[in-house]
Amino acid sequence: MFVRHTLAHWHFEKHIDTAALIMSELVTNAVRAGGIIDDQLKSGQITSEHVIGIQLRALETSLYVEVWDRTEAVPVRKNPGVEAVGGRGLLLVEALAEQWDIFRPIIGGKIVWAKLPLDVSIESGTHQQRPPLVLPPGIRASRGSGADQARSALLDQLLTTTITARTKRAA
Repeated sequence: MFVRHTLAHWHFEKHIDTAALIMSELVTNAVRAGGIIDDQLKSGQITSEHVIGIQLRALETSLYVEVWDRTEAVPVRKNPGVEAVGGRGLLLVEALAEQWDIFRPIIGGKIVWAKLPLDVSIESGTHQQRPPLVLPPGIRASRGSGADQARSALLDQLLTTTITARTKRAA
């Protein structure tokens, strides 16, 4: 829902399905890495330790789909057999994305990100002013240490890639 809502707001409708699938796969990996694999889990059993963070960014000619979780575990791309039920998540991400990788934010954990090419360029200072994105009720994490850590990690990634892009453009 977040991906569809955000990309429609940004007028990137043609990228919604691909970005939503990639986000779904990365979120699934983050949830599993955080230890929530029981589908019978009660809401009281989920703590701030299980918080993940998600982010979409459009920078120059690329759309970034990013998911943060607290664990240091590196996601492993598998080669499942034809009969296997799962294990294809990162294969899908690799097939659909221009590039994907892991970023280690200062605050800890990891951000797994995927980069998709956009058919337009986002140039700073030349885009029209848009109203702020208003998210539907109930999809934003409540305030707390886990949510704050997720925000800090994603902002760290935002700062790092923005500085890198500007440095490359100036060179």
